[in-house]
Amino acid sequence: MATSTTKALAGGEPSGPPPKTDGEGTARRRGALLHRLDVRGAPYAFVAPFFVVFAAFSFYPLVYTSWISLHRVELATLDVMEWVAFDNYVDLWNDSRFWNALANTLTIGVISTVPQLLMALGLAHLLNYRMRASLFFRVASLVPYATSVAAAALVFTMIFERDFGMINWAFGAVGVDPVNWEADKWPAQVAISTIVIWRWTGYNALLYLAAMQAIPAERYEAAAIDGASRWKQFTHVTVPGIRSTIVFTIVLSTIGATQLFGEPLIFGQGPNGVTGGADNQYQTLGLLLYEEGWKNYQMGRSATVAWAMFLLLVLVFVAQRLIKRLRSRTS
Repeated sequence: MATSTTKALAGGEPSGPPPKTDGEGTARRRGALLHRLDVRGAPYAFVAPFFVVFAAFSFYPLVYTSWISLHRVELATLDVMEWVAFDNYVDLWNDSRFWNALANTLTIGVISTVPQLLMALGLAHLLNYRMRASLFFRVASLVPYATSVAAAALVFTMIFERDFGMINWAFGAVGVDPVNWEADKWPAQVAISTIVIWRWTGYNALLYLAAMQAIPAERYEAAAIDGASRWKQFTHVTVPGIRSTIVFTIVLSTIGATQLFGEPLIFGQGPNGVTGGADNQYQTLGLLLYEEGWKNYQMGRSATVAWAMFLLLVLVFVAQRLIKRLRSRTS
């Protein structure tokens, strides 16, 4: 059989596709490049609107709040600003109310977050077993989260009421003296933490449950074959398998504890709610921000408190990253 070259030399037409011209090759390469860019650029085009919304509703308020914190501004005359540079930050640093509110925020955050996440982990572990009416219990665990802050705080305020509250009534039934939950520091913080625990335990439990159900069943079967008990399966299979979700809930709870506002405000039942009690015994950073801006009408100092809260979260995030990096190096 004659080759295409022989046919061409003999004057016949060569078999096979005609040779590609430079124009066709360039067009095909350009089309392949555009297709590749389209595939790679699709995620960026998808998330671009989010960054536009973030710039409009998040980035701009951050910049504007930082600008206000460098001025002396009153609530009634927001258009009149007096430049004070970092005086508001210096005054806040020397203000004992700020350090008291910071300490209260940390203590309430700890005594509400730690029991909350531990209870959520245990509840999720129980819901992960096959049980009757499991759907009902899962939906019921979300009811506290669906309840408004105002309704939950009002109900718990009546439960912790000094003279007619259910808690003091139960204490009296067993011979324990009644506790003044609103006036004393630690009882007030425990009561406020109870509201937070009640509202968020079920929500975190469902997050843990979703993560647990994503763990392959083969891991539990292998652990059972090796003779691991239910507790060892929980500590060596379940907890490591949902570690990323646990970290997420810790971060989420830390942010929520830093911004705690509605529960202590309603728990105070009046003017004491803004100040966190007569002696500021449960005033959080959120309440201090509100007091400076909407009670004392000092929006510059209020913006300074807001930026202090933001910087606190940044420090917590940086500390978490450093601890994670150190653990990775040691391991």
